[in-house]
Amino acid sequence: MDKDTVILFTRNGMGEAPAELQTALAVKFLTLLDENRQLPGKIVFYTDGVKLICHGSPAIDILKKIESQGVELVICHTCLNFFGLLDQVAVGVVGGMGDIIEALRMAKKVISV
Repeated sequence: MDKDTVILFTRNGMGEAPAELQTALAVKFLTLLDENRQLPGKIVFYTDGVKLICHGSPAIDILKKIESQGVELVICHTCLNFFGLLDQVAVGVVGGMGDIIEALRMAKKVISV
């Protein structure tokens, strides 16, 4: 695990593509990070990215597995509230913008996907 790395998810998936492909790419990305033992210290979710951690997301199982290995999943409270998803969080810790800023400040490497 690379404790000094933070990955940012700002979309409900990865890239510019149909929604189903974006989500499938995110699941594949997370699965390969796990399989190759290249996990970051934290994964941060904000804007549309918060949808990845909500009930019904195809990413839930892999995110739970990653979290169980010590990766901190930080989710933006303001974004969840904006989308009406505060009661839909399936994994991770709901935090504020201060938590996100602290995660970024402490990171030696930030990867935005």
